[in-house]
Amino acid sequence: METIMVALGAIRANMLRSVLTMLGIVIGVGAVITMVALGSGAQKAVEQQIQALGTDLLSVYPGQSWSHGVARGERVNITVEDADALRRDGYALSAVVPELSRDQQVEFGGANASIRIMGTTPNYIDVQRYEVVAGRMFTQADNNQRRRVAVLGSAVADNFGANGRAMIGQGISIRGITFEVIGLLSEKGAQGHNNPDEQLLIPLGTGQYRVFGTNRLRGITVQVMDPDSMGVAMMGMERVLRREHGIQPGAANDFQIRDRSEYLAAAQETTQTFTFLLAGIAAVSLLVGGIGIMNIMLVSVTERTSEIGVRKALGATRGNILAQFLVEAVTLCMLGGIVGILAGTGGAYALSYFQGWDTVVSVNAVIVAFLFSAAVGVFFGIWPARRASKLDPIEALRYE
Repeated sequence: METIMVALGAIRANMLRSVLTMLGIVIGVGAVITMVALGSGAQKAVEQQIQALGTDLLSVYPGQSWSHGVARGERVNITVEDADALRRDGYALSAVVPELSRDQQVEFGGANASIRIMGTTPNYIDVQRYEVVAGRMFTQADNNQRRRVAVLGSAVADNFGANGRAMIGQGISIRGITFEVIGLLSEKGAQGHNNPDEQLLIPLGTGQYRVFGTNRLRGITVQVMDPDSMGVAMMGMERVLRREHGIQPGAANDFQIRDRSEYLAAAQETTQTFTFLLAGIAAVSLLVGGIGIMNIMLVSVTERTSEIGVRKALGATRGNILAQFLVEAVTLCMLGGIVGILAGTGGAYALSYFQGWDTVVSVNAVIVAFLFSAAVGVFFGIWPARRASKLDPIEALRYE
């Protein structure tokens, strides 16, 4: 306890120098916590976005046709009949949603815009996790009777300077064909270059026979009953589609089946690497702070050589002197670590509040940063402390 009190007294006696010495550790710890919070926030945002897409979904897209192992170049069509076959013969599938889409000119209130028109089935909003915030979704009866009804994405009305809720019940023109707006979907948010809020839904039958005049789909979204059955479901889908396309055994598929959970794994790996990179860059400042502490402690040993000689002459052992200077270094680092934690946490919340960035302050990051600051104090304080403990008391008393 006496050794600790002597060390703390030395820190108080040189308060300005002690504060400046701690500054490197404060900046280092604060930077680590802020950078990790930014990386963790980005990772959480990506996970939420992928979860919104649905990790229990599979997507089927057209592929290239092959002949004798060589791609012919043309795309093979995915049709409504393929979706019907999957719905009828697929294994462990809870929903099959055909998607027929094109960009079309849409007119409303004297304004026109190019908008993605999606012809699909009523279960589209359930599979894609939308909610109808106003009006209603079209029904299977609307689809069977090819009614001219439309459901707006949350951002469609912005193209016409209108209010989405106010558009319900009014007419909107798609390729010169008038449709009645019957519903408005909830906002989902942009997903890369694609913004699902800027699309307009119409019944698949209406799109197939009244708007597009084709049964060629952009793709098929399939919902699996149980995410654990994803592999089995994919094998069953492949078997059905190969049969429908008349693909011979051993020949390559002319379609693609994509598992959205793979996107989640890739995105998580990318953001995790990004977080480690940011933390590594910030950790460099911790090392710089540690070198600064070692430098100041070496100067302190030189300045206090006479004091060390007096203490040794009065009976202080090498262990006492070593502990004194080691306590000083560790105390400076730990105090700097505490202030750095407060600064880093405050910085993360400030970025979230003022800039709108996603930040997540991790308790583990706080603990690791604090322990690392203490370890820096030990690592960079041990050499000056050993140097002080090895001083000969007679030579130290002669030093001026």
